[in-house]
Amino acid sequence: MSTPLEQQTDEREALQSIYEGDTNFKEIDSVTFQYKYGEEDNYRSFLVELKWGENYPDEAPTINMNTFYNRNLLPAVKEEIQSALSTEATQWLGCGMTYTLFEALKDNLEQLTAGQPESAPAVVAVDDGVGALKISDPNADADARKKEPKKEHLTKAQKRRQWERTDHKGDRERGWDWVDLVKHLSQTGGKNEDAPTAAEIAAPNAPALHPLNN
Repeated sequence: MSTPLEQQTDEREALQSIYEGDTNFKEIDSVTFQYKYGEEDNYRSFLVELKWGENYPDEAPTINMNTFYNRNLLPAVKEEIQSALSTEATQWLGCGMTYTLFEALKDNLEQLTAGQPESAPAVVAVDDGVGALKISDPNADADARKKEPKKEHLTKAQKRRQWERTDHKGDRERGWDWVDLVKHLSQTGGKNEDAPTAAEIAAPNAPALHPLNN
Protein backbone atom coordinates (compact mmCIF):
# COMPACT_ATOMS: atom_id res chain seq x y z
CA MET A 1 0.00 0.00 0.00
CA SER A 2 1.36 3.41 -0.99
CA THR A 3 2.15 6.01 1.64
CA PRO A 4 0.67 9.54 1.44
CA LEU A 5 4.04 10.86 0.31
CA GLU A 6 4.25 8.36 -2.54
CA GLN A 7 0.69 9.14 -3.60
CA GLN A 8 1.51 12.85 -3.63
CA THR A 9 4.50 12.25 -5.90
CA ASP A 10 2.39 10.28 -8.37
CA GLU A 11 -0.41 12.87 -8.36
CA ARG A 12 2.02 15.77 -8.83
CA GLU A 13 3.42 14.15 -11.95
CA ALA A 14 -0.11 13.52 -13.23
CA LEU A 15 -1.12 17.16 -12.68
CA GLN A 16 1.98 18.43 -14.50
CA SER A 17 1.13 16.23 -17.46
CA ILE A 18 -2.58 17.05 -17.58
CA TYR A 19 -2.24 20.80 -17.23
CA GLU A 20 0.84 21.22 -19.41
CA GLY A 21 0.30 24.37 -21.50
CA ASP A 22 -2.74 25.47 -19.46
CA THR A 23 -1.93 29.01 -18.29
CA ASN A 24 -4.75 28.89 -15.74
CA PHE A 25 -2.92 26.19 -13.78
CA LYS A 26 0.07 27.06 -11.62
CA GLU A 27 2.28 24.96 -9.36
CA ILE A 28 3.45 27.20 -6.53
CA ASP A 29 5.58 24.53 -4.85
CA SER A 30 5.57 20.74 -4.50
CA VAL A 31 2.39 20.75 -2.38
CA THR A 32 0.59 23.97 -3.43
CA PHE A 33 -1.43 24.38 -6.64
CA GLN A 34 -3.65 27.12 -8.06
CA TYR A 35 -6.25 27.29 -10.78
CA LYS A 36 -7.81 30.46 -12.23
CA TYR A 37 -11.37 30.59 -13.52
CA GLY A 38 -12.65 33.16 -16.00
CA GLU A 39 -10.93 36.00 -17.82
CA GLU A 40 -8.63 38.17 -15.74
CA ASP A 41 -10.56 41.38 -16.51
CA ASN A 42 -13.87 39.76 -15.63
CA TYR A 43 -15.26 40.79 -12.26
CA ARG A 44 -16.49 37.22 -11.71
CA SER A 45 -13.08 35.68 -12.27
CA PHE A 46 -11.50 33.98 -9.24
CA LEU A 47 -8.61 31.76 -8.21
CA VAL A 48 -8.60 28.60 -6.07
CA GLU A 49 -5.52 27.46 -4.17
CA LEU A 50 -5.17 23.93 -2.79
CA LYS A 51 -2.39 22.93 -0.42
CA TRP A 52 -1.62 19.35 0.56
CA GLY A 53 -0.91 18.43 4.18
CA GLU A 54 1.39 15.64 5.33
CA ASN A 55 -1.48 13.15 5.38
CA TYR A 56 -3.04 14.13 2.02
CA PRO A 57 -4.89 12.44 0.35
CA ASP A 58 -6.11 10.70 3.49
CA GLU A 59 -7.21 14.16 4.57
CA ALA A 60 -8.66 16.96 2.46
CA PRO A 61 -6.34 19.67 1.16
CA THR A 62 -6.43 23.18 2.63
CA ILE A 63 -8.62 25.43 0.50
CA ASN A 64 -7.49 29.07 0.25
CA MET A 65 -9.83 31.64 -1.28
CA ASN A 66 -8.13 34.69 0.29
CA THR A 67 -5.49 35.34 -2.36
CA PHE A 68 -4.97 38.88 -3.68
CA TYR A 69 -6.50 37.84 -7.00
CA ASN A 70 -9.83 37.33 -5.21
CA ARG A 71 -9.84 40.85 -3.70
CA ASN A 72 -13.03 41.79 -5.59
CA LEU A 73 -14.87 38.58 -4.82
CA LEU A 74 -17.78 39.01 -2.42
CA PRO A 75 -17.38 37.18 0.93
CA ALA A 76 -20.62 35.26 0.37
CA VAL A 77 -19.38 34.02 -3.03
CA LYS A 78 -16.05 32.97 -1.54
CA GLU A 79 -17.82 31.03 1.18
CA GLU A 80 -20.08 29.28 -1.32
CA ILE A 81 -17.15 28.16 -3.50
CA GLN A 82 -15.18 26.95 -0.49
CA SER A 83 -18.21 25.05 0.83
CA ALA A 84 -18.72 23.32 -2.53
CA LEU A 85 -15.06 22.25 -2.61
CA SER A 86 -15.15 20.94 0.96
CA THR A 87 -18.26 18.88 0.23
CA GLU A 88 -16.67 17.40 -2.89
CA ALA A 89 -13.39 16.64 -1.08
CA THR A 90 -15.07 14.48 1.58
CA GLN A 91 -16.17 12.07 -1.16
CA TRP A 92 -12.58 11.47 -2.37
CA LEU A 93 -10.62 10.95 0.81
CA GLY A 94 -7.81 8.41 0.29
CA CYS A 95 -7.57 9.23 -3.43
CA GLY A 96 -5.77 11.92 -5.37
CA MET A 97 -8.45 14.61 -5.69
CA THR A 98 -6.80 17.89 -6.80
CA TYR A 99 -7.71 17.47 -10.47
CA THR A 100 -11.22 16.36 -9.52
CA LEU A 101 -11.78 19.44 -7.33
CA PHE A 102 -10.50 21.85 -9.97
CA GLU A 103 -12.71 20.32 -12.66
CA ALA A 104 -15.79 20.14 -10.42
CA LEU A 105 -15.84 23.94 -10.19
CA LYS A 106 -15.83 24.31 -13.99
CA ASP A 107 -19.17 22.54 -14.19
CA ASN A 108 -20.79 24.85 -11.60
CA LEU A 109 -19.22 28.24 -12.32
CA GLU A 110 -22.44 30.02 -13.25
CA GLN A 111 -24.26 28.77 -10.17
CA LEU A 112 -21.38 29.50 -7.77
CA THR A 113 -20.82 33.06 -9.02
CA ALA A 114 -24.48 34.04 -9.40
CA GLY A 115 -24.20 36.39 -6.44
CA GLN A 116 -21.12 38.15 -7.83
CA PRO A 117 -21.74 41.34 -9.90
CA GLU A 118 -20.37 41.36 -13.43
CA SER A 119 -18.71 44.73 -12.91
CA ALA A 120 -17.51 46.91 -10.06
CA PRO A 121 -20.35 48.77 -8.33
CA ALA A 122 -20.49 52.47 -9.14
CA VAL A 123 -19.34 54.75 -6.35
CA VAL A 124 -21.13 58.07 -6.12
CA ALA A 125 -18.96 60.82 -4.64
CA VAL A 126 -20.86 63.30 -2.51
CA ASP A 127 -19.40 66.78 -2.33
CA ASP A 128 -19.23 68.04 1.25
CA GLY A 129 -20.00 71.51 -0.04
CA VAL A 130 -23.52 70.49 -1.01
CA GLY A 131 -24.64 70.76 2.59
CA ALA A 132 -23.54 74.37 2.66
CA LEU A 133 -25.67 75.43 -0.29
CA LYS A 134 -28.26 78.07 0.51
CA ILE A 135 -31.55 78.30 -1.34
CA SER A 136 -32.47 81.94 -1.60
CA ASP A 137 -35.94 83.37 -1.93
CA PRO A 138 -36.08 85.76 -4.94
CA ASN A 139 -38.93 87.74 -3.36
CA ALA A 140 -37.07 88.14 -0.08
CA ASP A 141 -33.95 89.29 -1.90
CA ALA A 142 -35.97 91.85 -3.86
CA ASP A 143 -37.53 93.22 -0.66
CA ALA A 144 -34.11 93.47 0.96
CA ARG A 145 -32.80 95.48 -1.97
CA LYS A 146 -35.76 97.85 -1.76
CA LYS A 147 -35.14 98.47 1.93
CA GLU A 148 -31.49 99.35 1.41
CA PRO A 149 -31.08 103.15 1.56
CA LYS A 150 -29.80 104.71 -1.62
CA LYS A 151 -26.40 106.29 -1.25
CA GLU A 152 -26.11 109.90 -2.34
CA HIS A 153 -23.61 110.28 -5.15
CA LEU A 154 -21.83 113.63 -5.07
CA THR A 155 -20.07 115.29 -7.97
CA LYS A 156 -16.43 116.26 -7.72
CA ALA A 157 -17.42 119.93 -7.30
CA GLN A 158 -19.77 119.06 -4.42
CA LYS A 159 -17.08 116.96 -2.72
CA ARG A 160 -14.58 119.83 -3.12
CA ARG A 161 -16.96 122.32 -1.51
CA GLN A 162 -17.53 119.96 1.41
CA TRP A 163 -13.80 119.57 1.88
CA GLU A 164 -13.24 123.34 1.80
CA ARG A 165 -15.81 123.75 4.61
CA THR A 166 -13.78 121.54 6.91
CA ASP A 167 -10.47 122.11 8.61
CA HIS A 168 -8.99 119.43 6.32
CA LYS A 169 -9.18 116.97 9.20
CA GLY A 170 -12.81 116.08 8.69
CA ASP A 171 -14.16 118.57 11.28
CA ARG A 172 -16.33 121.46 10.16
CA GLU A 173 -15.36 124.95 11.31
CA ARG A 174 -17.60 127.06 13.45
CA GLY A 175 -20.09 129.11 11.38
CA TRP A 176 -19.65 126.97 8.26
CA ASP A 177 -23.38 127.17 7.53
CA TRP A 178 -23.90 130.89 8.05
CA VAL A 179 -23.57 131.72 4.36
CA ASP A 180 -26.11 129.07 3.43
CA LEU A 181 -28.51 130.41 6.06
CA VAL A 182 -28.24 133.99 4.77
CA LYS A 183 -28.63 132.76 1.19
CA HIS A 184 -31.73 130.81 2.17
CA LEU A 185 -33.31 133.84 3.84
CA SER A 186 -32.61 136.03 0.82
CA GLN A 187 -34.23 133.51 -1.54
CA THR A 188 -37.46 133.10 0.45
CA GLY A 189 -38.56 136.64 -0.45
CA GLY A 190 -40.48 137.02 2.79
CA LYS A 191 -38.26 139.37 4.79
CA ASN A 192 -39.14 139.73 8.38
CA GLU A 193 -38.19 142.97 9.96
CA ASP A 194 -37.69 141.21 13.22
CA ALA A 195 -35.39 138.63 11.62
CA PRO A 196 -31.75 139.15 12.51
CA THR A 197 -29.32 140.19 9.82
CA ALA A 198 -26.28 138.16 8.88
CA ALA A 199 -24.09 140.59 10.78
CA GLU A 200 -26.25 140.21 13.88
CA ILE A 201 -26.07 136.47 13.61
CA ALA A 202 -22.31 136.48 13.24
CA ALA A 203 -21.68 139.15 15.93
CA PRO A 204 -22.25 137.01 19.04
CA ASN A 205 -20.06 134.26 17.64
CA ALA A 206 -17.25 136.51 16.41
CA PRO A 207 -14.14 136.63 18.57
CA ALA A 208 -13.64 139.79 20.65
CA LEU A 209 -10.88 142.08 19.45
CA HIS A 210 -8.61 143.68 22.09
CA PRO A 211 -6.26 146.58 21.46
CA LEU A 212 -2.64 145.72 21.47
CA ASN A 213 -0.65 147.06 24.42
CA ASN A 214 2.27 149.19 23.37
